[in-house]
Amino acid sequence: MSPRQFSLLKTALFVLCLGPLANLVYGLLSDALGANPIEALTRGLGDWTLRFLLMTLAVTPLRRLSGRNWLLKLRRMLGLFTFFYALLHFTSYVWLDQFFDWGDIWKDIVKRPFISIGFASFLLLVPLAATSNNAAIKRLGGRLWQSLHRVVYAIAVFAVLHFWWMVKIDITQPAIHAATLALLLGMRVYWVLRRGQPKAA
Repeated sequence: MSPRQFSLLKTALFVLCLGPLANLVYGLLSDALGANPIEALTRGLGDWTLRFLLMTLAVTPLRRLSGRNWLLKLRRMLGLFTFFYALLHFTSYVWLDQFFDWGDIWKDIVKRPFISIGFASFLLLVPLAATSNNAAIKRLGGRLWQSLHRVVYAIAVFAVLHFWWMVKIDITQPAIHAATLALLLGMRVYWVLRRGQPKAA
């Protein structure tokens, strides 16, 4: 792929990543999000946070299976969009749902497990987003930077649990996300174990 083609692809991906937000904002402004639009907006932002997180984790397996190394250059953008939607999800909850009532917010975090683990996953995303730049890699060193960003696996597990525990009746969507995450993590474990096996003579 030529630099020009990749630049066009990256621009197109950036626009596509903004699509879910545009759709949710349009739904909110046009009163198309149902009887509880604030809840629908907050949940929609949370859904897309998890989807972007899974897409970010899917980049490495897709690169290994396809041999297209340029896919890795898209991973940072997808990761930053994950944080962007997570920040909007958290802001929607704090602002539109709780009206900055920090007392009630803290009670929710302490007493409701799905909010506790969701809040933990958001906090863990912050240092990853803050160090998603070349300057941070140089400052931390490649090995330390990689170790820090492996926290994304725990974040993904927490995010799936946050979604699963939030849903009270139909767990179809959380189960699909959990299965997708299990596949992505399972592929990584397989490759690590395979790399550690002695080569045949």
